[in-house]
Amino acid sequence: MKYYIIAGERSGDLHGSNLIKGIRKHDESAEIRAWGGDMMQHAGAEIVKHYRDLAFMGFFEVVKNLPTILGFLSFCKKDILQFQPDVVILIDYAGFNMRVAKFAKLKGIKTFYYISPKVWAWNQSRALNLKKYVDKLFVIFPFEKDFFKKYDYEVDYVGNPLFDAIADFTPAKDFRKEARLGQKPIIAILPGSRKQEIEGMLAMMLTQVYQFPEYQFVIAAVSNLPKELYARWQSIFPVKIVVDDAYNLLSVADAALVTSGTATLETALFNVPQVVCYRGGWAAYQVYKRVIRVPFVSLVNLIAERKVVTELLQYDLTKENLQTELTKITIDKESREEQLKGYEEIRNLLGTKGASEKAGALMVNYLKQ
Repeated sequence: MKYYIIAGERSGDLHGSNLIKGIRKHDESAEIRAWGGDMMQHAGAEIVKHYRDLAFMGFFEVVKNLPTILGFLSFCKKDILQFQPDVVILIDYAGFNMRVAKFAKLKGIKTFYYISPKVWAWNQSRALNLKKYVDKLFVIFPFEKDFFKKYDYEVDYVGNPLFDAIADFTPAKDFRKEARLGQKPIIAILPGSRKQEIEGMLAMMLTQVYQFPEYQFVIAAVSNLPKELYARWQSIFPVKIVVDDAYNLLSVADAALVTSGTATLETALFNVPQVVCYRGGWAAYQVYKRVIRVPFVSLVNLIAERKVVTELLQYDLTKENLQTELTKITIDKESREEQLKGYEEIRNLLGTKGASEKAGALMVNYLKQ
């Protein structure tokens, strides 16, 4: 069968690659065309557009690049019609993918959505659009199944694919040596995977370097962004950089400063105490305050449905607050242990590995019906 998969972000590329492996286990002759990245390509997809071209973040960034985005959307629609897939599979990336879902549905092409848009966090009425335009929805958080029941929409809970990614990961024995990290305790800095995030977050995170001289600070960089975004800070702070190696970094880290997003859950699954950080532009924050419908922004707290990790957002993200919270998870043993107990609770809620294969099996079976 023919599959057209769209992932517009780095995390989507990771989950898309594992989904492709799951699909191929149940459909060996699968022909897969995709928007994604290197990981999806290595899994066997023909890549049409790389996610690095699609990484527009925030309301005003999207508006500024609207002609480009609309051009991508037009190209995507034409490419789908030319490819004539048995199904279009959408992975997160709601702003773009919901438009593709509507188009595909109107053209009579089956639509599956893997990793639901976070409609439970804001604009919950969009759940009705998912129900209208998506034939099968595959969710990765336990609470999502109950949420969609409120809209009389039966969805498949497959588990969380991060377990698959982490279970497949084997820490490099010589990572510290190869990355020239020595044996000094490490505070990992995960500033995000988009240019706007790094420009907005990294400077504040690095204010802690001189407050914790007994630790070394190591930045998790990504290769799809310019090296200069990270390297310029090395002339100001004694920090080290590892590229495309966040999992190895987390495997040896004692604590972490993490930009809100998928990385918060990855950090928790590696059992690394963290402080979650986020700051957007003033106008974007005003929009955010008015539309958000959940009490937390980090996946860790959302899954636990309580505060497990501290979230320093917008005006609360200050040098002083960062120092206070980082002290709690490095020096204060009681606070550190309390967070680690919360991580154990989250792992119990999410289950074990196998989400990608389960999703792939369900998709193939649904197509055969």
